[in-house]
Amino acid sequence: MLTMKDIIREGHEALNKVAEEVQIPLSDEDRNTLFLMLEYIRNSQDEEIATKYQLRPSVGIAAPQINILKRMIAIYTTDEKNEVLYNLMLVNPKIISHSEEMTFLQQGEGCLSVDREVPGYVFRYKKITVQGYQLNENGDLLKVKLRLKGYVAIVVQHEIDHLHGILFTERIDKANPYKVSENLNPIIFE
Repeated sequence: MLTMKDIIREGHEALNKVAEEVQIPLSDEDRNTLFLMLEYIRNSQDEEIATKYQLRPSVGIAAPQINILKRMIAIYTTDEKNEVLYNLMLVNPKIISHSEEMTFLQQGEGCLSVDREVPGYVFRYKKITVQGYQLNENGDLLKVKLRLKGYVAIVVQHEIDHLHGILFTERIDKANPYKVSENLNPIIFE
């Protein structure tokens, strides 16, 4: 089981490195890592388990955050309308297209690897198409192309940034962290 002691923090050199492509077929080690990553997210959302093990809540995690420089991410969240559950373990995810329209989270973004509040908005594509491989709960690896929008698109972009050695803090305008273009609307949770 992963805990907060397994999560590397801001300032660790691995968080600024580009992760390597994962070899397909998946090794047992990579498969196990993905299941552990997804388990962390689920545990962090369970109040009893999170309290017992002092887990910070999360909706996504990337392998570089546990000091594994491989292109793997796990996501467990609903959309902003609380209608669709996204239970994803992605390998070698790549954004192959995106909308011109941008959006952002009104409350800003957070990260397991950043132990401080960071004021400001992170602007991201409102819609993306991601290609890669998805590991399902049965352990099968399937080639996928996912069209995502809104909140989950933001979460996926945040995690893919980790694969490129980018923290969300680097995407905030330091001079004017809350400046918003007039045609830009935030994601609203219902």
